[in-house]
Order: sequence, then C-alpha cells, then structure tokens
Amino acid sequence: MGGLSFWHILLLAAIVLVLFGGRGKISDFMGDFAKGIKSFKKGLADEETPPPAPPRTIEAADETTKKDTAAH
Repeated sequence: MGGLSFWHILLLAAIVLVLFGGRGKISDFMGDFAKGIKSFKKGLADEETPPPAPPRTIEAADETTKKDTAAH
C-alpha cells in the first residue's frame, strides 16, 4: 500500500512512451494540427486584402462641346 509496484512502473513507462515517443501518433497529430492553424491564419489574411479596383476609363468629349469652345 502506498508504494509503486512493478505494474505501476510498467504502466507509467508505457504511457510516457506513447505520449512522448519519437514518431508517435500524438506527435504527428500535433504537427498536423499546427499546419492546419497556419493554413487557417493564411486564409484569413488573404481574405482581408481588398480586390483591385476596376480600371478607370477616360471618356471622349462630345463633338458639340469642342465646337462651342473653338468658336469663342
């Protein structure tokens, strides 16, 4: 009672190995999770940029306006 038996130590070692193992499922999952967050932030940043304004055109002056200004 109160002491750690062989089975307790074995169970703790197995848990540590699964959680902190070199190429374990949890480390891969956390890497994929971080990539997802970066992709999400990049997507939000792309949406904030306004679309480019359409090009402005210069309209030609009316022929009657040209004749009126030439007569004066």
